[in-house]
Amino acid sequence: MFDIVDKWRWCFLLSAIIIVLGLVSLLAFGLRLGIDLAGGALLELQFEQPVQSAGVREVFVAHGLTDTVVQTTLDGGTALIRSRPLDPATKAEIEAELEGKFGPLTELRSESVGPSVGWEVTRAASIGVVIAALAVSAYIAIASRKVPSSLRYGVCAIAAVIHDVLVAVALFSLLRLAFGWRLEAPLLMALLTTIGFSVQETIAVFDRIRENVQRRRGEPFEVVVNRSLLENMPRSLATQVGAILTLIAILLMGGATVKQFVSVLLIGLLSGAYSSLDATFLLALWEKSGAGQPLRQLWRRPGEKGR
Repeated sequence: MFDIVDKWRWCFLLSAIIIVLGLVSLLAFGLRLGIDLAGGALLELQFEQPVQSAGVREVFVAHGLTDTVVQTTLDGGTALIRSRPLDPATKAEIEAELEGKFGPLTELRSESVGPSVGWEVTRAASIGVVIAALAVSAYIAIASRKVPSSLRYGVCAIAAVIHDVLVAVALFSLLRLAFGWRLEAPLLMALLTTIGFSVQETIAVFDRIRENVQRRRGEPFEVVVNRSLLENMPRSLATQVGAILTLIAILLMGGATVKQFVSVLLIGLLSGAYSSLDATFLLALWEKSGAGQPLRQLWRRPGEKGR
């Protein structure tokens, strides 16, 4: 039987490298907040002729809006523009210049968001993560109450949630340097979605461990964990591969407006599957460390030899 648990060092090392690099990038350069969080203007303009994002951005830069981000669709007919807040006069002047440079245009969307709205979005997302972590811990601890040290299952599940949040923030900070991405409210929703997927994966593995612990009493715990991971792998791979292929198709064929959202979902999907392994390895190492020896003594059936 292939020993997955024995590879825990490599898994922990990879997670540590990603998180450390991301946190260094975060501390050095920070995150670029989108209009949902920092306040600003969002314009979606449709042109009769294809346009280049660089050409559209030049018009905004000429008005002193140097941090403007412009994304165009594959056919170049629609431009999504994010910039600092625009007063009506400046906005009308810019649109007139764009129309003179690229031809007739149609304003599909115009939004303005203040920083106070961004604070509310951030606070709600943070509260959601905390509540989800506590609820998952309580659920897993209750579901695993018939096995020794059931609270550890919940603690390790919380560790998986924290891992996902750190990896997502770390990777987003690195992508901000590479592609200039901004943190926006839809990306926070994508992060919460991936946390839900991670929790589902962790619960599935822990539930199989719980079943095997009761079914194979006296067997070393790390062997039970390894067996549970192998038994759960076909279901996990079937779910993940289907979702990953779907997201890749959307990423390649979808427009610029969904690219960041789908990318965060894809990263979170991979991170969620990976974090369930880390949580399982942490559980096995915690048990193996000897901290649970008194409980294991109580759990053994009469006549069973110690291991």
